[in-house]
Amino acid sequence: MRADAARSRRRILDAAGDVFLTHGLDAPLDLIVRRAGIGPGTLYRRYPDREALVRDLTGDLLTRLEGVAEAAAAADDDAFAALRRFVHAAADLRMGAVILVLLEGLVVDEDLVRIRTRTANTVQALIDAAHRSGRLRHDVGMGDLVLLSIRLSRPLPGGLARLDADGDLLHRHLDLALDGLDTAAAPASAAAPAAGAPLGFADLVAAADRPAVTERPASTDRRPAGG
Repeated sequence: MRADAARSRRRILDAAGDVFLTHGLDAPLDLIVRRAGIGPGTLYRRYPDREALVRDLTGDLLTRLEGVAEAAAAADDDAFAALRRFVHAAADLRMGAVILVLLEGLVVDEDLVRIRTRTANTVQALIDAAHRSGRLRHDVGMGDLVLLSIRLSRPLPGGLARLDADGDLLHRHLDLALDGLDTAAAPASAAAPAAGAPLGFADLVAAADRPAVTERPASTDRRPAGG
């Protein structure tokens, strides 16, 4: 792939992830075009339909997830620290939240199965190493970690989203959850302090009482003539 084509693909996929996460899988593709800063023809030449875009975005996210897993393993000799690094990096990709949306319209083909299997094996190696170290609870499997990440990384609804506009709250909650899976942090006094300040009930009420302002998607989703 030429460098300019690769850059164009990256802009489309990043914009698609943002749009689908914010507006759902049925969001008008024109929103992606505008957010990516490209012409409609650029999108439709690469992705003739929504299904092709969803499939490529899913494969791209899985490939990037494999990359952060490999980077986490290479960056830290402590197996549990490597797993922690991976979980936080995966959250920065918004992997769990975006994949949850994509699953609504995903058609899995052989290529996607291959990518998924390769990524799962890489992540499982991190989990196995953390188990062997004795730090990760042995009753925790990959499915537990994946679903935990999905639950924590889903965007907060309405005005609550203001509480985590910079993503710090997500990482705080991930640390709290990971400390609960760390056998070395079983005594409360042994757990490392979570980043950020404790969130009080009054903070939730104050955020929820303010109305959310969201972008209204366009009502059309048509391929332009000659695009």
